[in-house]
Amino acid sequence: MDGKKVGQLIKDLRKKHNLTQADLAKKYGVTYQAVSKWENGINLPDIALLKEISNDFDIDIKDILEGEIKTNKKKKTPYIIGSIILILLITILILVLYNNSNFYFKTITTNCKEFKVTGTIAYNSKKSSINISNINYCGGDDKTVYDKVECELYEEDDEKVLISKCNKIGEKETLEEFLKEVEVRVDNYEQKCKNFTHNDLYLEIKAALNNKTTIYKIDLNLNNNCPR
Repeated sequence: MDGKKVGQLIKDLRKKHNLTQADLAKKYGVTYQAVSKWENGINLPDIALLKEISNDFDIDIKDILEGEIKTNKKKKTPYIIGSIILILLITILILVLYNNSNFYFKTITTNCKEFKVTGTIAYNSKKSSINISNINYCGGDDKTVYDKVECELYEEDDEKVLISKCNKIGEKETLEEFLKEVEVRVDNYEQKCKNFTHNDLYLEIKAALNNKTTIYKIDLNLNNNCPR
């Protein structure tokens, strides 16, 4: 998946329908900064928003993920082209449907007490990944410029385990400025659906000022879908 191509496609769709970034942000309940990050390929919408965009703009979600619209709406010919070509087409179709049916998603959300987080876990029998692309502070008007801000993703069952760190460390900036470009991406986290049925993931955001560190713990919620 090419983030820049996906972002350019979203931008083209927005402009084609005469929408501003603010219009698109309002439509999908995100900030205009989030839309800007989508269009610049920094972050991507989570799977729930991708489905909404697919429906609203009448475009296949696979085309969005590939960053280009593929028009395969050719009229069926009334003539028999040949049994070999027909068999090949049927085989390809079965393979595509089989692969798609074994690829599942879980959405990651949180109740907006201090932070609103959205993301996705994508997985099948061979691989899986975690992507958290939007973290917004909603705990008040905090204009504090911190010496250092960082965040980490943990899992806690019997013990606390560090899974990944965010893609940046902030220095001399506010929480809002820090979170504008933050994302967490983890490849090959787990492979089995049963591992995603418990809400044991959480983020820690650490904001340091004058040798004093404030730690925010953000519990992450997973939807309960677990296809077999």
